[in-house]
Amino acid sequence: MIQSSRSKRPYLIRAMHEWMGDNSHTPHIVVDTSFDGVAVPQEHIKDGKIILNISETAAHNLKLTNDAVSFRARFGGVPFDVWVPIRSVLGIYARETGQGMIFSHDTDHGEPPELQEEVEETRSRPHLTIVK
Repeated sequence: MIQSSRSKRPYLIRAMHEWMGDNSHTPHIVVDTSFDGVAVPQEHIKDGKIILNISETAAHNLKLTNDAVSFRARFGGVPFDVWVPIRSVLGIYARETGQGMIFSHDTDHGEPPELQEEVEETRSRPHLTIVK
């Protein structure tokens, strides 16, 4: 019996957060606010998303758990307790460089992807896009 594995998303977010801090960059996360349980200031949501600064100076009492990102921050001078389910985090990037990681919703269901039975003999070049 194959047991479903845990999501890689929280581990990758923690690793990227640490890497950005070690390089004196400011980590930001992009959050899909349509998920149940997202607690962010509604007035800062744009097109169903919000970008949150999760640097040590901006996000007080930051917790990056396997289930959620939570912290206390000021928005327009008003303190707010932020709680974001980990599956609602679409990406993490450094403000200074734009380097980071983007996550998709369909790769995080805890189920292994189905294996292809046949592999094409001729493969085209990978299609990568630079995200800033």
